Amino acid sequence: MVLSDRDIRKQIELGRIIIDPYDESAVQPASIDLRLGAQLRVFQSHRVQVIDVRQELPQLTELVVIDELNPFILHPGEFALAMTTEEIHLPDDIVGRLDGKSSLGRLGLVVHSTAGFVDPGWQGRLTLELSNLANLPIALYSGMKVSQL
Repeated sequence: MVLSDRDIRKQIELGRIIIDPYDESAVQPASIDLRLGAQLRVFQSHRVQVIDVRQELPQLTELVVIDELNPFILHPGEFALAMTTEEIHLPDDIVGRLDGKSSLGRLGLVVHSTAGFVDPGWQGRLTLELSNLANLPIALYSGMKVSQL
């Protein structure tokens, strides 16, 4: 069952679902909008020849900090990791599904490749796996509505 906006508001009111910070206007008919956080992890492909999943590769990514005025430019084919601004707490009997905003999807922005399922009982900020499928760069600003749960 998918929760309606009324059910989402009721679960938040009861304290069973926690969205922090919470903005009532972010509640949509069957989801809640989530915003892009200020920190991204950008892959530095020039530092390694191959991603060996059996090895630690601390030099593989670089931390980039953005804000509402200075965006991160995600180039075509580029991949970056980010977090939601909001911290999410789900009860043990509700799962979440993370998806992108359709308006951004139509521009080529994908917010997850595999991590779209949010387990019951999850607490924390959600990881966004950002990819640009378009043939033009996309400017990403901290605080912009980029996904929905």
